[in-house]
Amino acid sequence: MALRLLSATFVTVPKLQISKKRDGFTEARVSSSPSISSISRKTGSIKCQALGESSVDGVVNQGIYGPWTVDSSDVREVILYRSGLVTAAASFVVAASAAFLPENSLPSNVINENLDLLYTLGAGGLGLSLFLIHIYVTEIKRTLQALWALGVVGSLATYTSLAQPTGENLIQYVIDNPTAVWFIGPLFAALTGLVFKEGLCYGKLEAGILTFIIPTVLLGHLTGIMDNGVKLTLLASWMALFVIFASRKFTQPIKDDIGDKSVFMFNALAEEEKMALIEKLEQQKLKNLK
Repeated sequence: MALRLLSATFVTVPKLQISKKRDGFTEARVSSSPSISSISRKTGSIKCQALGESSVDGVVNQGIYGPWTVDSSDVREVILYRSGLVTAAASFVVAASAAFLPENSLPSNVINENLDLLYTLGAGGLGLSLFLIHIYVTEIKRTLQALWALGVVGSLATYTSLAQPTGENLIQYVIDNPTAVWFIGPLFAALTGLVFKEGLCYGKLEAGILTFIIPTVLLGHLTGIMDNGVKLTLLASWMALFVIFASRKFTQPIKDDIGDKSVFMFNALAEEEKMALIEKLEQQKLKNLK
C-alpha cells in the first residue's frame, strides 16, 4: 500500500489500539507485554472495551499502529462497497452490450430506451463505492470523489442542455459528439483511479489492464484516431474485465477492503491526541530498551 512508507517510523513501537466512540470518547492502549496500560481522553463517560470483543470473526489483526478487529459496521461497509462496484459493472455491461446486438432487435431496443437509467445506476453505484472506499491518503480519496462529482455534474449538464433538446439519450449523444467526452470524462477518471488502487493494492491483473483500457477507449473516441473496430474490441475487453473485477471482489476476505484499520483510527484523532499517543509510545519504547 502507498502509505506503507509512513510505517517505517513506527515499526518498532509497542502495540497500540485506538478506538473512536460515537459519543466523542477516544481511547488508546499501549502494550509491550500481556499487561496493558491505557491513555484516555473523554468528552462524555468513560467506556472500556476489550480488544476483539466486538469482532465478528474473533480474529485480531496486527496493524502498523497496533491490533485491530473487524466489527459488524466494517462488514456492512465492505458489502456496500462491493455492491456499488457490482451495480456499476452490471449497468455498464448491459448498456455497452447494445453495441454488439443487431439493430432494431427487441433486446437492443429495450436497452437503448433505458440507457439513461443504466447510466444513472452505474454512476450511483460508483459513487457509493467511492464514498466507502478505504484509502490511507485522504487527499487521494477526496480527489477521486471530486472527479466523480464533476463527472456527474458534467453528465447532467450535457444531458439537459445538449442531448435532451435533440431527442437523444446521453450515451448516444456522446457517441455522436466525441467532444462531449470532456464533460463525462471525470466520472470515468474516478473509475480508473478506483481500479488502479485495486490493482496496486491486491495485484489484480484485470484491474491493472482496466487502468489502461478505460482512458484508451475514451481518448480514442475523443480524438477520432481510433476506428470503430478497435473501439469495439477494447469495449468488449472492458466489459469482460469489469465483470471479472467485480465478481472477484466477493472472493476476497472482508479485511482486505478495510486495509489497516489502525491507520484510519489514528488518522481520526485530533492532532493533540496524536501527539500525546506518539509521545506515550516513544516513552514506552525507551522504557523497553532499558
